[in-house]
This record gives sequence, C-alpha cells and structure tokens, in this order.
Amino acid sequence: MNDPDNPDKRKWLRDAVSPDLVQFHSIKQIIYSGRTEFQKVDVVDTGSFGVCLVLDGRIQSSERDEFIYHETLVHPAMLSHPNPETVLIAGGGEGATLREVLAHKTVKKAVMVDIDKQVIDICRRFLVDFHQGSFDDPRTELVIADARKYLEETKGEFDVAIIDLVEPLEAGPACLLYTREFYQLVRGSLKPGGIMSVQSGASGWTSPDNFAAIISTLRSVFPIVCPYQVYVPSFVELWGFAACSDSLNSTSLSAEEIDRRIATRLNRELKFFDGTICPTLFALPKYLRQQLATNSRIITDSEPIITYSERDGISSFLPRT
Repeated sequence: MNDPDNPDKRKWLRDAVSPDLVQFHSIKQIIYSGRTEFQKVDVVDTGSFGVCLVLDGRIQSSERDEFIYHETLVHPAMLSHPNPETVLIAGGGEGATLREVLAHKTVKKAVMVDIDKQVIDICRRFLVDFHQGSFDDPRTELVIADARKYLEETKGEFDVAIIDLVEPLEAGPACLLYTREFYQLVRGSLKPGGIMSVQSGASGWTSPDNFAAIISTLRSVFPIVCPYQVYVPSFVELWGFAACSDSLNSTSLSAEEIDRRIATRLNRELKFFDGTICPTLFALPKYLRQQLATNSRIITDSEPIITYSERDGISSFLPRT
C-alpha cells in the first residue's frame, strides 16, 4: 500500500537520466499507466514536480517546470520570424508546444503531426493544464502520421517548424527523425525566410556528445545554426536546442526588440522567456563551444543516433525497501 507520509512505504518513479545516474520521484498517485502501439505511457502525480508525462520511462514534461522547456523551444524561433503565419509542429503530444505557438497572434494555421494518437488522447484527458485547450483552437490542424512521411509530401508550406520529438531510443518511434535526411525534409517544408527550432537533447555533462552530433548534423543542412541551452529541473540536466535557417539568425535581436515583439505579438504574458534571458541561452560555455567546433559526426539514416535506454525497465513504480 502506498503511504505518502511514510518514506518506507512510498512508491517511487525511477527515471534513468543516464547509465550512471538515476533519479527517484515519490509518487502520490498513478493517474494513468499503459502502452500504446509505439511506447509505454505513464501519467504520474509526483511529490517533486507534480503531474508528469512519462514516455518509455523518461519524464517528458512536468507540471512545475514544463513552461521552461516549451517557451525555450518555441519563442526564439517564432520571434525571429517577421510574421509567422503557418507553423509545423512535429511531435509535442501533450499539446504544450502547440499552446505556445498559438499564443502568437500572427499564427493562422498550426499543423501538429504526431504518430501516436493514443498519447494525444491521454494528454487531452489528463493534462488539461498543459495543453489548455489548444487542440480545440480553430487554427489547429492535427495530423496523426509519421512526421517523416508527412514531410516527404510537404514542400514550402511553413514559416516556422518546431521539432519536439521524443529522444531516439532504441526501437522507439523517433530514431530516423534526428538524421541529416530528416532535417533536409524539414528545410524543404519551409518557405523562403523560414526557420526551424529543434529540441536537441541533453547538452550538459551526461551526454554532450549526442548534442554536439545533432548540431554538427544540422550545420550540414542549414547555413545558419544557433545552438542554445536551458536548465530543466525535472530533467536534472541542461537541455539543448537549435534555431536553424537559411537567412534568420536568432542571436541578432536585441533584448529591447525581443520584449517589443513579445508585447505586440503574444496574447498573454510568458513565465520564463524574455529579452533579458534570451542572450544567456545562446551564451554557451567555452568547453561546450569547443566540443561543438570539433565534433564532425553527421547523423544519417544509415548511422542513426541512439540515446541510452533501459526500455521497459526504467518506468518502474518501486516501493522503498
């Protein structure tokens, strides 16, 4: 029996950050636990970060800090574009990325492409505070499909592409969505002057090599690649991103211009991102800049990148013994 007031009788969510680091979160309630065609899905109310979406044993979003991740993913690219009207979102099942995109008053259409309808249905039901009704916005077009297959049939339609995919776990649904060939498809889906934002995995001390390889791969496709990072507490890690374009440089806007665009374009206040924080996100430490400069690995379909996975062994609800 789970007794939240007795540490010896609590259940714990085991989340493997890396092969050498595991974090445990006390569980108040298991809201949902099941498996879709593609992945294991858990929605868990934890003592540490509130309600969390857990896919294949890895925390994807937490109630208490998801705004840090999602605002950082979406707004540097969206605000860099002079007038983003059409936006592609690849992934983003909980709807929080969609929420941030739709905060921009310029957006006329947001196409969200996700392969796992069951995850979306689960999130729509249990994670209302995350999506805040964004799936029902008339500007939303929800497409249940493999993002890569969708992009193979999509040319020059979008001002902005936001790539919010799960990590490329072995046998997971995203292994071929971190390759040069995939990013070439994304580039082809953009209108002239378009921009892509992509979550690029852990960038701190647990796996910077993977982040560096993703940035190297992006640089083989786009002439302008601006890597950046933010600390996400529930990930226990610095998390990497990149804004990529043929012509737009996300580091070129002044703090004053960022704040002006936020004030005039968005329909609500942000909780994390503004003109003050933006330059710090792009100010990478020297050791990481050196690593990005020297890493030459190009991720391809024939040589994809696979992040650490214990697969079903991670998402364990363990009583403390």
